[in-house]
Amino acid sequence: MTEQSLGAKPTVQPSKTLETFENPNTARDFHIHMEIPEFTCLCPKTGQPDFAVIYLDYIPDQTCVELKSLKLYMWSFRDEGCFHEAVTNQILDDLVTATHPKFMRVTAKFYVRGGVFTNVVAEHRKTGWQPLPRVDLIQFESQSNIRG
Repeated sequence: MTEQSLGAKPTVQPSKTLETFENPNTARDFHIHMEIPEFTCLCPKTGQPDFAVIYLDYIPDQTCVELKSLKLYMWSFRDEGCFHEAVTNQILDDLVTATHPKFMRVTAKFYVRGGVFTNVVAEHRKTGWQPLPRVDLIQFESQSNIRG
């Protein structure tokens, strides 16, 4: 019987380093929304895995977070015991330190553990920054371009 490889050992490793790049339009406030559906960490009490979807919403100032580094950063929690509230705030603190945004919100929606779903929302607002008034445009009805 011949031994067949099912794949090479990964060369990329998790990292706590968050890289940034220059905001392409500092003259405008714009909203960046990211969804990270594969976040995992360990329950600090039992060591069992916890799974969550992390939502990142922010308005950048001078820099934006680079996506590959964000992926590796999120991966770095996989083997760490974390309370939901603590890890959500740690993610926000690390992202704010790296990017210095005008506004940032991290929402962590953890899957059920012990019959309880946990959602944690943590926010940062740069001192003195105020959002522009929201503009609500008229929404088109679903299928509004189809004439019946």
